[in-house]
Amino acid sequence: MQLTMTTIDNIRNLKICDYDYPLPDDRIARHPLAQREQCKLLYWHQGNIEDHRFSDVPALLPPQCMLIYNNTRVINARLRFRKDTGSLIEIFCLEPEAPRDYQLIFQTTRHCAWNCLVGNSKRWKQGTLRLTLNIEGQAVTLCATRGERRGNAWVIDFDWDGDDVTFASVLDAVGEIPIPPYLNRGTEASDATDYQTVYSHIDGSVAAPTAGLHFTDALLDECDQRGIARRELTLHVGAGTFQPVKSEHIGDHDMHCEVFAVPRSLLAELVEARRPVVAVGTTSVRTLESLYYVGQILAERPDAQGDELTVRQWMPYTTACSISTAQALQNIIDYLDRTGAQTFLGSTQLMIAPGFQYRIIHGMITNFHQPQSTLLLLVSAFVGQDKWRPMYDHALAGGYRFLSYGDGSLLLR
Repeated sequence: MQLTMTTIDNIRNLKICDYDYPLPDDRIARHPLAQREQCKLLYWHQGNIEDHRFSDVPALLPPQCMLIYNNTRVINARLRFRKDTGSLIEIFCLEPEAPRDYQLIFQTTRHCAWNCLVGNSKRWKQGTLRLTLNIEGQAVTLCATRGERRGNAWVIDFDWDGDDVTFASVLDAVGEIPIPPYLNRGTEASDATDYQTVYSHIDGSVAAPTAGLHFTDALLDECDQRGIARRELTLHVGAGTFQPVKSEHIGDHDMHCEVFAVPRSLLAELVEARRPVVAVGTTSVRTLESLYYVGQILAERPDAQGDELTVRQWMPYTTACSISTAQALQNIIDYLDRTGAQTFLGSTQLMIAPGFQYRIIHGMITNFHQPQSTLLLLVSAFVGQDKWRPMYDHALAGGYRFLSYGDGSLLLR
């Protein structure tokens, strides 16, 4: 059902200051616990709050539910070059430009281009940056040249020599894991393992889907033993996940757009809807909930393709939702069958805020998010606009650790 203009205006006019809370610096976890699964877990179920350990998750999940997580892997996206003058230039790879396909760009040799953030860019007005590195005993020179500007980012052309040296090898040799800026520390060797989920295997993210960092192989095995169906999707997390809401009203905030991939087999299972669906992390939530709106686009324009299938920020609040969730998912399956593909590739700019109607998920596992963030809006939309604060007050009073390396929560309706 389409929302009225009054309701849409109310959502756009939500003040981000109403989603603020005091977060002492010492409550921001700088490192994870040595045993990931022993972190605290806040269990929220229909408004009731209980304290647990994350290791209790398999027992707390709905019996026979479907647990869906994001299998993206964080790349060594931060590169540091030093000019002949001594100035340090930092290049942060955000998303592929040429080729635009993630899998292809990591396999390229000799040349590729990325959209990048550039640190200390005033010191790099022209010229080519060079860096010498060693890849499997082979001396390789990496060159970076700045191209056109794209908002606050730049297109950076990378060129390198070396026989059969891929860009993936270049990043592995010289790049750094880009840990979140709010940790206020440099990247450490331990982050190479700590800032990856145990099930990550598709390269592309510049930030981890951190709700999944608490899982261990043993916990996943226990889920299997309890009959919980584990399924994967991919959303490559962009640097926009760190972007604070700077506008007074959320209607003036521009969401970042992220690329996602969902297998046809998962879409077919979701059509059956015989299991409760629990998403691990806000990236999985946004991907799954975006599917309904892709299906709605296809209902109106069966021949839509490419960017026409992008889920825009305010679609849920301005679109007449005329079909069922099962039909929307079936529309995507039909689209795949027409094109001969086994995976739906799309992109989403979805803003989930109070007033949003969840159509796919029945629960989520997530961490505790920054004040005045879109992720906190997403949680508020799930638990209820007036219920997120008691939950966060409970966590603060109970000694929970916050943000990427902090403790987790399981939220079930």
